Amino acid sequence: MLRFAIACLVVFSFGLSTSSARPAPYALRISCGARQNVRTPPTYALWFKDIAYTGGIPANATPPSYITPPLKTLRYFPLSGGPNNCYNVVRVPKGHYSVRIFFGLVNLPNFDKEPLFDISIEGTQILSLKSGWSRHDDQVFAEALMFLLDGTATICFHGTGHGDPAILSIEILQVDDQAYNFGQGWGHGMILRTATRLTCGTGKPRFDEDYSGDHWGGDRFWNPVRTFGENTDSPISTENTIKQASSPPNFYPEALYQTALVGTDNEPDLTYSMDVEPNRNYSIWLHFAEIDATVTGVGKRVFDIVINGDTVFEDIDIINISGDRYAALVLNKTVTVSGRTLTIVVRAKEGSHALINAIEVFEIITAEFKTFRDEVSALQKLKTSLGLPSRFGWNGDPCVPQQHPWSGADCQFDKNNSRWFIDGLGLDNQGLKGVLPSDISKLRHLQSINLSENNIHGGIPASVGNITSLEVLDLSYNFFNGSIPETLGQLTALRILNLNGNSLSGKVPATLGGRLLHRASFNFTDNKGLCGIPGLPACGPHLSARAKIGIAFGVSLTFLLIVSCAMIWWKRRQNIHRAHQMAARGSAYAKARTHLSHDIQMTRHQTHGNARTAVENGPSLLS
Repeated sequence: MLRFAIACLVVFSFGLSTSSARPAPYALRISCGARQNVRTPPTYALWFKDIAYTGGIPANATPPSYITPPLKTLRYFPLSGGPNNCYNVVRVPKGHYSVRIFFGLVNLPNFDKEPLFDISIEGTQILSLKSGWSRHDDQVFAEALMFLLDGTATICFHGTGHGDPAILSIEILQVDDQAYNFGQGWGHGMILRTATRLTCGTGKPRFDEDYSGDHWGGDRFWNPVRTFGENTDSPISTENTIKQASSPPNFYPEALYQTALVGTDNEPDLTYSMDVEPNRNYSIWLHFAEIDATVTGVGKRVFDIVINGDTVFEDIDIINISGDRYAALVLNKTVTVSGRTLTIVVRAKEGSHALINAIEVFEIITAEFKTFRDEVSALQKLKTSLGLPSRFGWNGDPCVPQQHPWSGADCQFDKNNSRWFIDGLGLDNQGLKGVLPSDISKLRHLQSINLSENNIHGGIPASVGNITSLEVLDLSYNFFNGSIPETLGQLTALRILNLNGNSLSGKVPATLGGRLLHRASFNFTDNKGLCGIPGLPACGPHLSARAKIGIAFGVSLTFLLIVSCAMIWWKRRQNIHRAHQMAARGSAYAKARTHLSHDIQMTRHQTHGNARTAVENGPSLLS
């Protein structure tokens, strides 16, 4: 059994840690509701001002516990703003992370002092807050270990109708890629939610930072336990150096092993019990170091470890397995708990007393598969384009966590691709406005679209014809205009098409009209401009788009010719008129010259006549 115990435990590496050879781990701390960066004592950790939230309201905060970071603000999310609200942090390097969320209490009069809500990370629900959380130090936050591989961290809060979720701070802290490797089943698809973390034999809570721990440990919180039960154990401590403590991949702080609880003569065993969620798997990590000065060698302290009645480790001798006194030893075991209680017993053997330094319990959660990314993007575009009311809470992933899907979006799971997809949209009579985006075609698995009785205007996107799985399309009683796209004829699976009550015009595509006899239910009524099928006005000669362009071009050319001819005719008329005017002036001038010449000649003739008469009559005049 000793070999079995050794095979099942996790013993940290000997020698110096190599963590100093690599860069510092990624760390992001957000002070929710803060308008500027904040540093908090005693470690003066940097908290960034509030970023990456989808909604909510900043407010003053009341920290529920003295272990809560001393921050003065929070962000709360009224249920009127939707049931799902998130922080979407981008540019997170790929890696393994400890994600921790502290809850706060809104410091406003007549405000619900202890809201109850659910928390999810990357689409997987990790915790549902229970009544009384604000009165327990280890319940004022949620913490999970997980891999972030998409460059983002999406942390969402889901209202349950019991107050408004209120978030004080968020921490995203990188840890070693192999941290808390519990063996078979561990990997990228697993999340470890911290159920409890105890440091034994001390009454003071500490974070890794308080222990001057390695940053690759993730700044864990250790809840103190001075005793498991009155008169059943006693605390001990040492100031001696602990070997093999702060070693990769978990980097436990040395001080964790410098205190412990030991059994007594009256009760040599140690027993710890806690409440858990039933029918779940739990990863249990037990920490030991022989720090009792009276135990000097192998065989002086031997014990078994029993979890919920099953002996999981036998004949554990700390000095024998760790190799020395004052040396760290960590044992790990995965168990399935069917009830609501987890009980760990360190059972002493051979006249010795049991000892334990620390306990960690993690719930093992299988990560949810996400929705196809392009479909999430298409829904977000639809949300913006149609002005979807905030009460819908379309934030995070539309299909997961499965406890909180998006309202109006129906999901199905694709087993072949291990992804969720959207197969239905039911957003009728929701006061939507705007235009239907062409990106709706990226929802390629849709079987039903119902957007009836809204205020959507613009044309029906031709791209809708690419959703070949579509069986129901109801766009009735909106303000769609323009013609019905020919591409809708490609929807061979379409059984119901309601386009009535819009402002559509033109001829109903023949590919649609011809299917009215094939058990299809199509409604085109109350569109004054539509024609071409029984029940609608008859259409004039049908012209193709090319013909319409040709006619328009011909009409334009004819108009230009008429205008050109009119201009030429007008110009010619002007020229003729000017010519006549010139001719009239020339005739008048010629006539005047003729009269003048005639007058001169008449004058000359008269003068000569008078002279001749005078000569002929001269003598008689002289007499």
